[in-house]
Amino acid sequence: MQQRRCAWCGENPIYVAYHDMEWGVPVRDDRTLFEFLVLEGAQAGLSWSTILNKRQSYRKAFDGFDATKVARYDERKLAELLADPGIVRNRLKVRSAVSNAQAFLRVQEACGSFSDYIWSFVDGRPIQNQWGSVAEVPAVTPLAETISKDLKKRGFSFVGPTIVYAQMQATGMVNDHVVDCFRHAEVTALAAGTS
Repeated sequence: MQQRRCAWCGENPIYVAYHDMEWGVPVRDDRTLFEFLVLEGAQAGLSWSTILNKRQSYRKAFDGFDATKVARYDERKLAELLADPGIVRNRLKVRSAVSNAQAFLRVQEACGSFSDYIWSFVDGRPIQNQWGSVAEVPAVTPLAETISKDLKKRGFSFVGPTIVYAQMQATGMVNDHVVDCFRHAEVTALAAGTS
């Protein structure tokens, strides 16, 4: 019998792997959180599959998402990135990755880690939703709007509420697997182990 999955992942092998292995799994590692911050920002206006297909290129282009290195990128490095066909060559998005790295470092300095900061919005515990279908899953929530405002106040860009909610889903701050998806119970169990 085939396992039931959230309908959004369809048959695309990259989507299926991402859905089965990553989406909704609580992430507390700052480097991975920075990776999702950059990737979700790059995805604005594009399909997530476009970004997943370019993910390895992004890791190479952005020094493995080392925020300290990215924060120091100069104009020469920006020009190099804008010439890289392996990433989304949008000037605003590329510049935003650099300014977001700088803001990310400021949050680490102020809060101990970006993870401590971002997870404080959910008191360190993933929100466990009980959606019956993908149609019920919101694109944005009041909490995502609150986080978005706070990130913008701290100097982040490409962090609108829809992008923030997608990041919350991706990094397991919220479990939005539908209840009949085999990953719903697995992610719930993982989340119980992280609190």
